[in-house]
Amino acid sequence: MPFYIARQAPKLWRKICTETTIEISLVAENRRLLLAGIVFQYIHGLAAHGIHYLHRPGPTLQDAGFFLLPELGQDRAYVSETSFTFIFASFVLWTIHPFVFQNKKIYTVLIWCRVLAYLVACQILRIFTFYSTHLPGPNYHCHEGSKLARLPHPKSAVELLVINFSRGVNYGCGDLIFSSHMIFTIVFVRTFHKYGTNRCIKQLAWLLAVVQSFLIVASHKHYTVDVVVAWYTVNLVTFFIDKKLPDLPERPTGLTSLPLLPQSRDWDSKNKEEHQILLTGVTVETAG
Repeated sequence: MPFYIARQAPKLWRKICTETTIEISLVAENRRLLLAGIVFQYIHGLAAHGIHYLHRPGPTLQDAGFFLLPELGQDRAYVSETSFTFIFASFVLWTIHPFVFQNKKIYTVLIWCRVLAYLVACQILRIFTFYSTHLPGPNYHCHEGSKLARLPHPKSAVELLVINFSRGVNYGCGDLIFSSHMIFTIVFVRTFHKYGTNRCIKQLAWLLAVVQSFLIVASHKHYTVDVVVAWYTVNLVTFFIDKKLPDLPERPTGLTSLPLLPQSRDWDSKNKEEHQILLTGVTVETAG
């Protein structure tokens, strides 16, 4: 066993280096799209931070989900966040699996470009929605009497622009319709459903998305309408984006495939042979 691991280690290292080289090239080509998507995550966080200043606590609205589902309570509110963290981490690991495993169907950078496009479109709609009508937050820390229900007036622009993302996710109020957790969950599950290969895991992913919906409502992080609107809005947005944008290039599985990157006309057979050796570690001798 140690001999086998030692023998496979150089091949794995060559594969990681090769995949890294390919992905770095894709980052360079798509740097503007990636940067725009990442910057908008800050803008979305800034908008959610701003609505917290405008939040006015009040009686919790009548909600069918609160009536039908058993309440988790403050002590078990972590269950919803744990489920979401598992979905988020699993998706991230799936997008980077080609760096280690031999099958290569997706490009990590291109997958994240498409994911960011989905997220930005949905988040723009979300910002307009929760700023249109301010609802009293159903979460426990958003109730009347809680010190976290309202933020004190900012003393400077720096205080307004500096965002504590972990605090905003766990203790935000006012950014309700529609659920940001469900935006990420549905985008991740739809992306995996389209570009993943394991049918059983795809079905499990959709089941987890449904469970996540119930957990969000049961923990009173959102009203049921926030989750319901997220389900049809995110699916419609991703559907139309896929119709407008070209489909992502798909590489055949296996290590012997060449990257689908724009190649110069002077890409000769010698360079292809060197790339083949780098991928497989096998030298192919041509007949003289």
